[in-house]
Amino acid sequence: MKLQRKNRVRALAVGALAVSGALALTACGSDDTSGAGGGAAAKPSNIKCEGKGKLLASGSSAQKNAMDVWVQNYAGACKGTEINYQPTGSGAGVTTFLQGQTAFAGSDSPLKPDEITKSKQVCKGGQAIDLPMVGGPVAIGYNVPGVDNLVLDAPTLAKIFDSKITKWNDAAIKKLNPDAKLPDLKIQAFHRSDDSGTTDNFTKYLKGAAPGDWKHEPAKKWEGTGGQAASGSAGVSSQVKQTSGAISYFELSYATAGKIPTVKLDTGAKAPVDATVDNASKAISEATQAGKGNDLALKLNYTTKAEGAYPITLVTNEIACDKGNKPETLAATKSFLTYISSKDGQSALKQLGYAPLPTEIADKVRKTVATLS
Repeated sequence: MKLQRKNRVRALAVGALAVSGALALTACGSDDTSGAGGGAAAKPSNIKCEGKGKLLASGSSAQKNAMDVWVQNYAGACKGTEINYQPTGSGAGVTTFLQGQTAFAGSDSPLKPDEITKSKQVCKGGQAIDLPMVGGPVAIGYNVPGVDNLVLDAPTLAKIFDSKITKWNDAAIKKLNPDAKLPDLKIQAFHRSDDSGTTDNFTKYLKGAAPGDWKHEPAKKWEGTGGQAASGSAGVSSQVKQTSGAISYFELSYATAGKIPTVKLDTGAKAPVDATVDNASKAISEATQAGKGNDLALKLNYTTKAEGAYPITLVTNEIACDKGNKPETLAATKSFLTYISSKDGQSALKQLGYAPLPTEIADKVRKTVATLS
């Protein structure tokens, strides 16, 4: 990315945060200072406003930066509706939704069978479904003095995050970076303290691409050995920013906003792959629908070796009832989800470090949102 484009994204981030703070539309948490977003608010004619009052939602912090912009745009068009999205993490968001406390939830992992079964208690006459909405790369950000071009592969990452490799000048890292001046510095590996879909996707990648080195089962809860923990994508990215020797996983938008360098992946392709929106899109394009009926949950390919395909990706789903949504929030929920899945809503994502949905998936999402009742 050219310097001019970087500056543009940073300027957009500052603008979005200023407007979001002034309008007090989202509850971002006192430690969440790394949001990115921006662009002019959408014109009212681009958004069909339905429903009034406050719409509560929570979940994935991976989509927090996208939500900041979407909420800003929607509020500019729909003065009678307040969207309050709290980036509490995917696990907490699903739990809160299943308790009937929110209109919809955001999760970076599809609903599990037992969660779908439990949702029938909240979705009267129906069940919860996954609506893919935000795609993008999970970047591996690092802070190693004197190193601004770092290549790692899945086995090495697995050993780093499982405390099997503890120094930056380890032989395995040297082999992948023969020209780098790697310091004799302790690795400070940070993981999420909260149940996180980002953790789930990252560990699915480790398990799929390096099964011999990552013995833990993929999960929203961190299962690796050792390391340090912080809450939310904002928390781990902040720790990388301020801690010498640190490394962690978080969405590309946090790396962009925090000016944090990211790892290139040796996937077995001809050249190491950067964590970019376009490279993530190449990997997401290989996804298949795993959900049934109106559940549009996707199955991602974490082991792709296609040229230029970045395999550590996630797709954030908005979770709502197919039938049995709360009558008082149904109209606003459908209106907001229709906007964010629209061409206007999706077009705002790329400049934030996210990958817009492939056209065929976005079309399915919009058609499904229209049937919510």
